[in-house]
Amino acid sequence: MISLKNFLKGVICGIGGIAPGLSGSVLLVILGLYEDTVQAIGTLFGNLRQNLRFLLPICGGLLCGVLLFSKLVNFLLQNYEFATRYAFLGLILGTVPLFFRQATKHGFARRHWLLTLGAMAAGFWLFGLNRGLFPTLTEATLWQAVLLGAVVAGSSVIPGVDSAAILSALGLYELYVESLASVDLLVLLPAALGLAGGALIFSAVMNQLLHRAYTPTFAVIFGLFLSVIPSVLNDSCRILSLRDGATALLPAVLGFVISAYLGDIGGNNRRIKKFWRRRKI
Repeated sequence: MISLKNFLKGVICGIGGIAPGLSGSVLLVILGLYEDTVQAIGTLFGNLRQNLRFLLPICGGLLCGVLLFSKLVNFLLQNYEFATRYAFLGLILGTVPLFFRQATKHGFARRHWLLTLGAMAAGFWLFGLNRGLFPTLTEATLWQAVLLGAVVAGSSVIPGVDSAAILSALGLYELYVESLASVDLLVLLPAALGLAGGALIFSAVMNQLLHRAYTPTFAVIFGLFLSVIPSVLNDSCRILSLRDGATALLPAVLGFVISAYLGDIGGNNRRIKKFWRRRKI
C-alpha cells in the first residue's frame, strides 16, 4: 500500500517536472517525501536494499508521470497556451502556503527572512532578467545532452529551483520537451547519464545541508521558489479584455484548488468526510 501511494505521488511529481514553473521537488516536499528521498539517494550505497525499496516506486511514478504527460503538456502549450499557463500559475500559487509551512516547521527568524529575500532577488535576476542569454537548442551534441540531464537532476533535487525555468534560461527547454514527447533516444540516453550522476551529487549535498542547516537551507530554497513564479507567464499571457480575464481566472482557480488539495490529501479527505456527515445530520 505504501509503495502504491508513493508511486502515485511520484506520478504527480513527474507532472510537476515537465510543467513550466511547477517543480517536481516542491511537490515532493509538499507530499512529505522530499527529505526521505534526498537521504535515500545521498546515502544510496550505505543501505542499498532499503533505499532502493523506497526509491523505486517513487522513481517509477516520476518516469510514468513525465512520459505520460509530456505529450499532453506539449499539446496544451502549443494549442491552448494562454489557459494552460494560467492553470500552471494556479498550481504554483496553491503550493506557496504549503511550502512555507514546511520551511518554517523548525522556526523562522529575521535572518531567515533576509536569506529568503536575498535568494528571491538573486533568482529573479537569474531567471527573470536574463532570459534569452543562451540561444534555443533544437538539436544537441552528446555533451549538451549530458548537461541537459545534469541540469534536470540539480533543479529536481533542489526544491524551488524550477527545471523549466532553468532549462529555458539555458535554451534547453524546447529540446527537453520535444525529446520526451518523441522519445528521442539519441538525446534521452546521454541525458539519463547526466541525470543519474547529477542526482547522486546534488542529493548528497542537499542531505548534508538539511541535516546541518535545515531552516537556512529552506529559507534560500523558498526565496528561489518565489522568484520563479512569474516565469510561468510570458508575453502571450497578457489580459486585454474581460474575456481574457475569465479565461485566465478559471484555470488558475482550478489549479490552485488542485494543488492545495494535493498538499494535504489525508487531512482534506477527513475534512470533506466531516463536512458530509454534518450535512446528513
